[in-house]
Amino acid sequence: MLDVKLISKICSWLLLIALSWSLVSCGNPLETIDKSAIEQSSVPAQSEKLTEVAPPILIEQLRQSLEQYQSQVTILSPKTDEILPSTTVNVQVQVGDLPIFQNPELKLGPHLHLIVDNEPYGAIYDVSQPIVLTDLTPGTHTLRLFASRPWYESFKNEGAYAQTTFHVLTKTNENNPDPSLPLLTYSRPQGTYGAEPIMLDFYLTNAPLHLVAPEEIADWRIRVTVNGQSFLLDSWQPIYLQGFKPGKNWVQLEFIDGAGNNIPNVFNNTARLITYEPNGQDTLAKIVRGEFELEAVRGIVDQNYQVPPSPPITDQEEIPGVEVETTVVEPTEEDILTEKPTVEEIPVEEEVPVAEEEETPVGESLEEEATLGEEIPVTEEPSVVEPVVVEEVPVTEEEETPVGESMEEETTVEEEDFPVVEEEETPVVESIEEKPPLSP
Repeated sequence: MLDVKLISKICSWLLLIALSWSLVSCGNPLETIDKSAIEQSSVPAQSEKLTEVAPPILIEQLRQSLEQYQSQVTILSPKTDEILPSTTVNVQVQVGDLPIFQNPELKLGPHLHLIVDNEPYGAIYDVSQPIVLTDLTPGTHTLRLFASRPWYESFKNEGAYAQTTFHVLTKTNENNPDPSLPLLTYSRPQGTYGAEPIMLDFYLTNAPLHLVAPEEIADWRIRVTVNGQSFLLDSWQPIYLQGFKPGKNWVQLEFIDGAGNNIPNVFNNTARLITYEPNGQDTLAKIVRGEFELEAVRGIVDQNYQVPPSPPITDQEEIPGVEVETTVVEPTEEDILTEKPTVEEIPVEEEVPVAEEEETPVGESLEEEATLGEEIPVTEEPSVVEPVVVEEVPVTEEEETPVGESMEEETTVEEEDFPVVEEEETPVVESIEEKPPLSP
């Protein structure tokens, strides 16, 4: 009996241990699920909206006008490692194979990006005069300078970038990049934007090709973070992004190695705060939205190109309408010309009654000889006179005035021959008299 009781107790204890073990093993997965759910909820909701898109069409069209240039940029002063005695520094630069100008109306054009240490760049549109830097702090400073297109995209050809490190009053360890290591220069985005997509651009120096790079930086990348969303770039070219939120946005660029660690050099980790204001009315925003015709903005890539402003273009479009009006006027002049013959025909109509007046004595003579006084034969007689009217048509032509004189002579002759006509037509009247049924 004792053995049975002992066995039953052992079994009960084993069951309790098994149940407790199962409860403990089931609790751990629940905790991991909760943790993963919390981690997933911490991802910003807007991160999925940020996407890369194609460059604006108008920018791609303008780019072709600048493909011919291979800009060459040089910093003449200050010299590398020069110690300056003042906090005000005059910077002299030289640019070759690229016209530097700003379109006076559109306020854009090929220019230079000048970066002091790691501050936001300043746009330089005139290199004929020294660039004055004021209130520099004592110590070491670095200038970076490179050529840029009117829409702020950097030229990346050999010689388009220049750099110098100098000292104000004394040397320090800050702002002094290692020339033997790759260096990242943040360029865009910067400032305020009025339209999407927004271009992201940067400059790389001492960045070897992936195939020939040292092992420790063979898999270098550019890590981009926008409002908390990160992605990697392994090529040196600008990209266009959309999905920025209206208002403030932050952008960070990092130069990293294959393991994801920052490559140790100053300026290789830079962040900027930008502002996005949709429906901006600045020139760049309108170009991005495609609100310009190509010819209207060609002046930002060609200094010698002259295009009339938009109002004159509308006037030129109205010129064909004026030509149409002139064509409408021309028919009216033709109508006037066509009316002239009608005016010339008026005297012809006036001459017809003159012939009738001349015929009236003929009717009177017929009435004297015909006692019946019937007017029906008189209406038939103008048919004899009609040939005379046809002969008088040339009289309307002013050039045949001599013919008219001859016609007048003929008419006078006819007036003298009227008695002869009366004698010939008397039988006709008599024939009418012989037909009494027609007289009623």
